[in-house]
Amino acid sequence: MSIIEVVAVVFGLVCVWLTVRENIWCWPTGLVMVALYIVIFLRAKLYSDMGLQVVYVFMQIYGWYNWLHGGKDKGELKVTRMTRVGIILWSIVGICGTAGLGFVMDTYTDASLAYWDAATTVLSLIAQWLMAKKLLESWVVWIIVDVLCVGVYTVKGLYLTTGLYAIFLGLATAGLLTWRKSYLKTQPA
Repeated sequence: MSIIEVVAVVFGLVCVWLTVRENIWCWPTGLVMVALYIVIFLRAKLYSDMGLQVVYVFMQIYGWYNWLHGGKDKGELKVTRMTRVGIILWSIVGICGTAGLGFVMDTYTDASLAYWDAATTVLSLIAQWLMAKKLLESWVVWIIVDVLCVGVYTVKGLYLTTGLYAIFLGLATAGLLTWRKSYLKTQPA
């Protein structure tokens, strides 16, 4: 455990708590968290996770913009649902992406837990994209990611980060329930 991990954990908790509340400040706090985790995962040789954090830098900026201007008439974005076709297509992307990235990391790097790391990376990208679009199902994907991350980070000895992802799991569940209520308020009776 390092001071950088402690600071990243604090920013991560604040970020997810703000996201559950649909607060726009989740994006800048998330930006700080992902910048710190680039360094943490590089040191732990979790290269897929490190690469994910680099992508997150850009996704944080996109999500911030989209939540402010991606809604009707370029206004605030509201919670919506995925279509069945969308769920099927994103599931296929998750499976194929995990297999492909896992193979590359296992074959061409000294990555630790290559396929598990790849799964958390690919599914996190999907979840983050869905979250930037404010789709309710993003929380379901985050729940899956959090369960996987608790296992991976425990094995790697990143105990503070393991604790963070255990808390994220609870927050993701709360997010699913909160956003579901928000979505239902926008639906005709």
